[in-house]
Amino acid sequence: MPWYNDLRPVSDDGKIDYSLVFPKLKNTERKRIIKDILDLRIDLTNKVPEKNSDRSLLLASWNIKEFGHLKERIADSYFFIAEIINRFDIVAVQEVKSKLDDLFIIMRLLGKNWSYIITDITEGVDGNKERFAYVFDTRKVKPSGLSGEIVLWNDLTKNSIVKQLKRTPAITGFKAGWKSFSLINVHLQPKKEADDIRKEEVRLLMEAIKEKLHKKHFWNENLILLGDTNLYKTDDGIVDLINNADFVEADGLNDKVTNVSETEVYDRIFLNVNQTYFHLEKDDNGKEIGDVYKPFDAVYTEAKRSLYHAYMLLHKDDPTTLVDDAAFKSYFHRYWKRNQISDHNLVWIEITIDSTDEFLTSKLS
Repeated sequence: MPWYNDLRPVSDDGKIDYSLVFPKLKNTERKRIIKDILDLRIDLTNKVPEKNSDRSLLLASWNIKEFGHLKERIADSYFFIAEIINRFDIVAVQEVKSKLDDLFIIMRLLGKNWSYIITDITEGVDGNKERFAYVFDTRKVKPSGLSGEIVLWNDLTKNSIVKQLKRTPAITGFKAGWKSFSLINVHLQPKKEADDIRKEEVRLLMEAIKEKLHKKHFWNENLILLGDTNLYKTDDGIVDLINNADFVEADGLNDKVTNVSETEVYDRIFLNVNQTYFHLEKDDNGKEIGDVYKPFDAVYTEAKRSLYHAYMLLHKDDPTTLVDDAAFKSYFHRYWKRNQISDHNLVWIEITIDSTDEFLTSKLS
């Protein structure tokens, strides 16, 4: 569970002052955060399977908005992000910025059982000062030793306007239980008008992956492509390129919108794995388990909006425009709460990692 020492009141004898992450928290703020965490925990329990030690692995992907560069995040938001991450075994994070302050705060709140791997930032304007991160529970997940980037080469790109993906994909290997797998973390070219560039990025990435698979240059051939693809509902041709490279989207995420505005299917998880030995957990109807988790169903809700009006006045460039309740409502939902957590919801799947039955059955023949 996350580290809640900051939420102890001043009078609590168990509080360890030297380890506080937010030493200036007031008791009124602590109570507000505690109430919201309790609501969040109930919501997570209702919507995400319980973590277990042996049977399965909960894998998530989350674009956390400008993680490291936004200055307006309040203490509440860090506790919420840590609480959500803690419900999974490993989370692939996109849009981690050059400054790592936010990541380090989250790691402190998650506690000693958690670790992370980060990539270097992609330089240049197109790179947007972004890097990828993997945050994982070390009690379940171990790094395999593979960590790198998928870089395009001259023979592959000689007839293309794209020479490298604008944000270089990260490939990282992990082990959990009986299973080994590699995560390919992507954040593709954004904006609808850039669909030609995005399609070419995907085409080249799929060609590079197919070539490496053919030459057996990957440490492991169980590949999971995940992240913020910036794919719009009309980008079927791009999805076809991914499918033609033998990547299949997790059942539970098919056609589900993932941005907070609930308009597009940006965040995806595609699998290219050994179908015999690597599979997802299934529900009672035989459907693979996975879904979109929406933090704002539990925190920063409309019912709680008035609690944050003072923060909105501090954070808005021109607070004089917040003239009435309607203005506060618009700013809260369109900008403020998204800057606190993200404009993307989290996507997740549940992978079976215990192959005991399959192994023992195979030994009967």
